[in-house]
Amino acid sequence: MRICYLAYPTSLTLQSANAIQTWTTLRELRRIAPETLALIPAKFRELSRFGEVGATHLLRPGIGRLSRFYKTTLLYYLEHSAWAWMCLFYLLLERLRGRRYDVIYVRQIVIAAWWAGLLGRWYGARVIYEAHDWETANPSRAKERWAAGLLHLLDRVALTRSDAVVSLTQHFLRELERIGWQPRCSAVIPDAFDADVYQPQERAAARQALGFDAEDFLIVYAGMTFAHRGLDRLVQAFADAQLPNARVIFVGGRPREVAELRAQAEALGITERVLLVEPQPQPVVARYLAAADVLAIPDTVTDVTASPLKLFEYMAMGRPIVTVDLPALREVIDEQAARFVRRGDVADLEAALIELAGDPTRREQMGAAAHRQAQQWTYARRAERIVELARQVVGHQT
Repeated sequence: MRICYLAYPTSLTLQSANAIQTWTTLRELRRIAPETLALIPAKFRELSRFGEVGATHLLRPGIGRLSRFYKTTLLYYLEHSAWAWMCLFYLLLERLRGRRYDVIYVRQIVIAAWWAGLLGRWYGARVIYEAHDWETANPSRAKERWAAGLLHLLDRVALTRSDAVVSLTQHFLRELERIGWQPRCSAVIPDAFDADVYQPQERAAARQALGFDAEDFLIVYAGMTFAHRGLDRLVQAFADAQLPNARVIFVGGRPREVAELRAQAEALGITERVLLVEPQPQPVVARYLAAADVLAIPDTVTDVTASPLKLFEYMAMGRPIVTVDLPALREVIDEQAARFVRRGDVADLEAALIELAGDPTRREQMGAAAHRQAQQWTYARRAERIVELARQVVGHQT
């Protein structure tokens, strides 16, 4: 059995969570299924790290760039559609060379809809769609009123015509069942952490390397972007808590997002206690996490599909976590390892910070529980689950 993995990462140099998840999944897939073919779009002579995991680059059509003249996501839908067909032609050429692929694994909605609805049958392969959210709920979706039907069609075709649907959460599959969109076959395969990077480190050594005081109480958040993550509420809760010898550290974020948090900290009079660190390589991010007393996830972009990469990385580092209370997150971590807070409730977030700041024994117990619970969520295990599902789909259909 051979798998062809189709992905459209938002950064070929791993500057987004989407790209990191794709790259690391491919690395592990290639380890256990070396004949896996990964097709990734790239501009002419564009720098890419995906060659390191054996990916083949097909020329990116670039239609979406026309949105600088007319701003609409529909141009990106056209780009993704064109690339889906390019993948078909490439795979047909591969077949002439004697290499046929049994399963097409797709993690982008437009490409998945094309392959599930039409191209998979033409090529003669089973299609697995890894769903990360409804396109109708995507913040970057096409906003034209007349396009609502198209968004619904994309979701329906990808989710009901695929031979199998991979969901990051059981909660999302229950939603599909509730509306009568039961997939032919399904599996829950959450995000994961890279065990080569994220593993427990001595807190004191990490602080010494980063120049932090050994006695300070450090709250850390790390992420590629800050938008829609409720970080303003974390800053407000931190200010309200008035914790002695405490700092909150944000690692990552885009310039405008960082500027907004800096302005908020200035307005609250806590500038010296809020540290904003520019994006760092993953090993450096891991060091910041290791230096923390508490790691925070005040909110997520999605709801029923919430499976933030940082949650798994936090858990792997063996630190207590303060996180928004969502059923999707409780599928991964429980109250032994996390202090759940009500969504949007600054007072509850403040209370959580005060509780953990005053109880180092509880923090150590929670950190140990988080590390223990993380062990089933490695990328190696994620790749194994994907291969198991692919074999199941091929076995059921042949």
